[in-house]
Order: sequence, then structure tokens, then C-alpha cells
Amino acid sequence: MKIDLANLPDEGKHFEGELPPEIFDLQESDIISVSKLKYSLFTQRFDTELLLTGSLEATFELTCMRSLHPFKQTIAMPSTVVSIELGNDGIVDPAPQIREEILLELPTNPRCEDGDTPENCKIDPKYLAVDKPTDDGVEPAPEPEKPNPWGALDELDSQD
Repeated sequence: MKIDLANLPDEGKHFEGELPPEIFDLQESDIISVSKLKYSLFTQRFDTELLLTGSLEATFELTCMRSLHPFKQTIAMPSTVVSIELGNDGIVDPAPQIREEILLELPTNPRCEDGDTPENCKIDPKYLAVDKPTDDGVEPAPEPEKPNPWGALDELDSQD
């Protein structure tokens, strides 16, 4: 999405479309973008500011923090406002600011019960040490020997 300021009417202009999922740049993350970013924005210039108002929407695959199962959640922002400070450029690309608006809405502790298809969000018992039986046949690790603080003095005494 590129906005040519020279051709932007004073009364503003409506932009609608989609940006590819790669805009989110989430390669090193547990979050996967599974849809294009859909936007419908009214754009208007005010002196040194470009104001975009409208809606944004994108779907992500997240991992539930409780059950560790993947689920899909759509981030929909029906009334968002993005302000961009204008420099000397004649063409503005608001994609980085739009990307940031969506990423800031992602949950910090995602739970599958909040997904597009809510699921029963239960902790998997295999991750709970409290619920594990003690007679599972696994021997506990041997405890490391604690150093003797008097060991060096005992060696001196035995050399006499």
C-alpha cells in the first residue's frame, strides 16, 4: 500500500485491500500469520500528519499457554486510528505502522478458549509434577556429594 501525497485529495481518500502475511515478519516466533492483513482505511492529510482511520483484520496461529495446543485467533480492529508524521517524501508506505497496530493487539498469554473456535483450555496433566504418580519406575537422580569444608585441614592433619 503506497499513498502518493501529491495525488491525495484534500478531502481524503478511501483505501481498501490486503497485504501479504509476510508483512508481519514472524519467522523467529511461535506465532504464525495464516491470513492476509485486510484493511479498509480512510486517509486524510493534516499539515505534517497523515491520518488513517478504519478497520484492520488478520488471523494468526498461536500456541495456548495452558494446554500447549495450537489454535487460530483473528485480530479484528473495527475502529483503528493510525497517525503518521510526514517527512519530505512524496510517497508514504503506512504498512509498518499498520503492522505494528495489529501486532500490539496479539495476546501476551494466548489461551485456546479465546480462539476463533473456542476449546476447553485444560492443562495437560503430563506437564504437572503434582499429579504424576510416585511409583513410575524412574529412579531419582543421585544427589551430588556436598564438599567437606574441613577436607583440606583433614588432609594436613593426616600428613603428620
